[in-house]
Amino acid sequence: MRAADVFISAPGKPVPPAKKAVNYLLVCVAVVAVVAASLSAAGIALNFDFVGQYRVRIADGFLMTVWLSVASLACSMAIGIPVAIGQGCRFVPVQCLCDLYVKIIRGTPLIVQIYFFYYIIGTAWGVDNKVVAGIVILSLFSGAYIAEIVRAGYESLPKGPLEAARALGLSRLQTMTSVALPQMVTRTLPALTGQFASIIKDSSLLSVIAVIELTQTMREISATNYNFFGCFLLLGALYLCLTLPIMFVSRHFEKKMSYSA
Repeated sequence: MRAADVFISAPGKPVPPAKKAVNYLLVCVAVVAVVAASLSAAGIALNFDFVGQYRVRIADGFLMTVWLSVASLACSMAIGIPVAIGQGCRFVPVQCLCDLYVKIIRGTPLIVQIYFFYYIIGTAWGVDNKVVAGIVILSLFSGAYIAEIVRAGYESLPKGPLEAARALGLSRLQTMTSVALPQMVTRTLPALTGQFASIIKDSSLLSVIAVIELTQTMREISATNYNFFGCFLLLGALYLCLTLPIMFVSRHFEKKMSYSA
């Protein structure tokens, strides 16, 4: 086998694991080399000695990010699924309300929503717990995207099995639970898994209202030791520790689950 064959994949065939591992290693080495050269050219020396000193605070921030993300995912599912159903509701005011919610949330930046909901809505209704406010804000934001994922998943279902189920005498509820729901899971689970990764990254913006999650923790540490680049490179690595496994799970679902109509 020629050396060049290590870098070329066969048409229409998956890349063998060994070949993929070699190429990943080479790419990672190249990326690290570019980053190291860039740091050297900029005169920046990385120092991670602070990790031992602040390990408890870093761990607390990491766990807070996990908690915010998991709680927000659960709440956003509780919001997104009813909104997706409401978009197809025959009662027009409900349909318009759900559609307006999705359009506003998806059409505005999360940071604007954070300021609006915390400082205006939260102040008006006496919500002064920043963690609770953060979960509510992330849930409302992510709920709009989950609603669209669920709606698109339902609309992509083939009509034949649904019509056959109704012809066999199944009620609308039985048709939904026995026929539509299993097919929707296969269509929406990869996208929902990816949305969870997005929630984890979006939680970093809650630092603007001083929620003591991972990003805010690193901001406070860097303000103390003036090691900005070391703190934020570590921050990126910790977020990757959370999101990369989810991305692999999402890719696994995409490969294993059938999307045939």
